[in-house]
Amino acid sequence: MSGALCSSVAAAALVIGAMAGPATAEPDTPVTYPTGSSANRAGGRGFDTCTAPSLDALRAWKASPYRTVNVYFGGINRGCTQPNLTSSWVRGATANGWKLLPTYFGRQPFCKIGTSKPHRFTASNATSYGTSDAKDAVSKAKGLGLLPGSALYADVEHYNRSDSDCRRSVRRYVSAWTKTLHGSGYLAGVYVHQDSGLRDLSNSYDWTTYARPDAVWMARWDGGTSLTGWPTVPNSHWAVHQRAKQYRGDHDETWGGVRLNIDSDALNAPVATVARSYKVTSATALNARRGPSTSYSVVRAHAPGSTLRVVCQGHGQKVGTSSVWDRLSNGTWVSDYYVSTPSRTGFSSALPRCTYPGQVTARVALNTRTGPGLSYSKTGSALPRGSLAWVMCQKSGSKVGTTTVWNRLSDGRWVSDYYVSNRSNTSWSSPTPRCP
Repeated sequence: MSGALCSSVAAAALVIGAMAGPATAEPDTPVTYPTGSSANRAGGRGFDTCTAPSLDALRAWKASPYRTVNVYFGGINRGCTQPNLTSSWVRGATANGWKLLPTYFGRQPFCKIGTSKPHRFTASNATSYGTSDAKDAVSKAKGLGLLPGSALYADVEHYNRSDSDCRRSVRRYVSAWTKTLHGSGYLAGVYVHQDSGLRDLSNSYDWTTYARPDAVWMARWDGGTSLTGWPTVPNSHWAVHQRAKQYRGDHDETWGGVRLNIDSDALNAPVATVARSYKVTSATALNARRGPSTSYSVVRAHAPGSTLRVVCQGHGQKVGTSSVWDRLSNGTWVSDYYVSTPSRTGFSSALPRCTYPGQVTARVALNTRTGPGLSYSKTGSALPRGSLAWVMCQKSGSKVGTTTVWNRLSDGRWVSDYYVSNRSNTSWSSPTPRCP
């Protein structure tokens, strides 16, 4: 790529709050997660190359400090051929411990700085192109095995923001990209320069005219890896596992005897979700159920030794020595006790927790609590508006606004579902499971 919670206020969010309920439109457009989906995220260091490295190169680069690799998976302006980038490569890279940061190099602003990348959008056609690029991105992502719940990042290169029509065109393109991805069950990210796209999207963060992307990946080649204290966006914007930074541009590095030309990234952000293969270890057929408990009905049975495509892990009824259940790519659940994952007592680090993030809609920071109700004590930092609530499961609790549903987050805290953008502000939101 080119180089581009004040406690008193937070308390009010659950006392008086923003009684309009969760947004169903801009800026907090909900994601319509289908069955078998889940979000995933990555932290630490990552790198991006123009062409996806070979699997041999990735194996060698396990000696590096990097654990996430960017892939240019589509887009009319994508400049490099991708001979390695297949569904088999995606499975192999994931099995080798790599997380993937999928980037779509589609049409660019008409005022993009530089003459390369000829396919552009204007203020008049940005919405149309943002929609069509997002539809193409979803199709290509599915073809590679990047499952719903994955974050897909639109590459929006540095542009001349002195032109008001250009600023408008970028906001329209990103809004259409976001809404279209959300409608297909994907999270929407965007790669932007700190002095153009990041500044403009932050300025319109709360505008009801545009849908807000779920994550930002900022280019600033200053060598700094901090994901806070950025000069053109406040820390309260995209605050909860929603940021990445490209901190160093084109350079060569060698790890495990393999040299690659890369950009370097720091990240704490949503990435791709990819199913992993494991075997049934039970002596008899393993039942796959509609939820993570034997109280749920059986959908089908898997023979001993058969292969399962596991997307993520969640809490459920204890079976044997484990309360972990595995969600499969078809949306059913099986007890992890009978699956060849690395652990038979707890979660496995190779697999993400099952999460269904929604943007926080409260007009002031949303308190998080130790249990599903206002009587439980507050804990941890409140969630700013637009941050992602990483929801694992739902449970009944005290009524807030129009709902008694509460969300358990991936870190064990609880928030009222009334202030999280998803399918319902009155009841449960499929496919999020009930908390045990």
